[in-house]
Amino acid sequence: MRISTRAGALAACAAAASLVLTACGGGDVAKGGASELDIATLTAAQSLDPADAIGGALPYFQAVYDTLLKRDPDGTFKPMLATGWTYDKSRTRLALTLREGVEFSDGTAFDGQAVKANLEHFRKGGGGAAKNLAALKSVTVQDATHVTLQLSAPDPAMFFYLSDAAGLMASPAKLADGSLKTTPVGTGPYTLDKARTAIGDKYVFARKGGYWGDELPYKTLTISVFDNETAVVNGLKTGQIDSAVLQDANQQVAVESDKNLTRTEYAFDFQGLLLFDRGGALTPALRKPQVRQALNYALDRTTMLDKLRRGRGEATDQIFGTETKAYDKSLDTFYAHDPAKAKQLLAEAGYAKGFTLKLPRITAIVNDALAASVQTDLKAVGIKVVWEQLDASSAVQKIYKDRAYSAMVMNIGQSSIDWVTIQDLVTPGTFNLFGSTDATVKKLLPKVRAGGAGADGAARALNEHLVEDGWFVPFYRSTFLVVSSKDVKVQTQSGMGVPSIYNYTPAAS
Repeated sequence: MRISTRAGALAACAAAASLVLTACGGGDVAKGGASELDIATLTAAQSLDPADAIGGALPYFQAVYDTLLKRDPDGTFKPMLATGWTYDKSRTRLALTLREGVEFSDGTAFDGQAVKANLEHFRKGGGGAAKNLAALKSVTVQDATHVTLQLSAPDPAMFFYLSDAAGLMASPAKLADGSLKTTPVGTGPYTLDKARTAIGDKYVFARKGGYWGDELPYKTLTISVFDNETAVVNGLKTGQIDSAVLQDANQQVAVESDKNLTRTEYAFDFQGLLLFDRGGALTPALRKPQVRQALNYALDRTTMLDKLRRGRGEATDQIFGTETKAYDKSLDTFYAHDPAKAKQLLAEAGYAKGFTLKLPRITAIVNDALAASVQTDLKAVGIKVVWEQLDASSAVQKIYKDRAYSAMVMNIGQSSIDWVTIQDLVTPGTFNLFGSTDATVKKLLPKVRAGGAGADGAARALNEHLVEDGWFVPFYRSTFLVVSSKDVKVQTQSGMGVPSIYNYTPAAS
């Protein structure tokens, strides 16, 4: 998630912003015993090159590529293509032992050179998650089954990244020619059935014979792309879709009475206003902490949650998820809805008459009700919100390349790992477009990064500072709903907004 002038990187960054909104899922056996699994999603994979992998699109990649480490549903790391790993005392040298006898689907051997080539390809590829390997200085190959990753500094999230997009392994013979975008070549449990696949509409994967690992229960995996959750719900009710994740509260209600469907609630993301321009380059008012605090006091989060999401979630004023060390429950209610306090702070900052805040609006992210709610609450304290409607193509250019906006309403996943949240939202990158920082952040980040006895306390102090200083304007954590037929058992996945493809099994098994 780094800033880049390359169009490919910008597109991937836009995908990072939008993928957290998608409804994805999977799992049913209605169409052929345990032979077929049809997962519904609102997100088409624009590329199947691992360098472009990110967020809610990971199931596409997991089908054909294995990762170095495997992340279980509860977040535990297990061996996959790497069978062992050890850090040195400085936690800047990570030694990996690799699995022997594995081949890519084109016959190329998986070995140390393949790992080196893939990690370098991901880091330099310009994808939306490339920043995740920013700490990787070099990869040394000792032999076919041993490599060492040299880091510029400790990275507390490295195991997570190697079990996620950065750890996906493709045939090194295909990394440079661009063919992986449409013809993936990996070591994974499936291969892409191109004859039955319609890019952007439906992706069909056939179970690979002779797969080195445990065979997955479904012979065919299909990921079907929809353009709205209403259609997904209809597909679930008629049995055309095996499973999906529903984010829209109204669609969640629509499936509650269907006895043929099973449902599991979970929380993954928060929705809120990300303030990019804390230095005041575009909107000078945002330079003042009092103004950012006023934005937080102005919003009636409880009413927003009740009216916009039927109460399905929890109001919050912090960006860190409940599983992190930084999380502090008291910070969920740090800012009461207090328009008078907001006006007082604006006056102290020299903006008694308010100011204008221009925000981008992508309908898939900001619907009419949300747009009206934010506009009304901020208008009540003197802040005029001007929404600028964007389509998908113009959003990439204007938000990420032109940096035309001071803030944006977004949904952002909340990892269980503090450093993942910090990398995504605090350090310069996709969601800190202007690279803003301050003395407190500079002091605390190295302590969190180094790990050890003081890391947890530093993470909590960082969270408290970000909330008090108004770095962000979160609204609420949303409740998601995994829905599937009664024939399928689905587990939610730590660190992902959608279940991993390994998390689907026939309910009778």
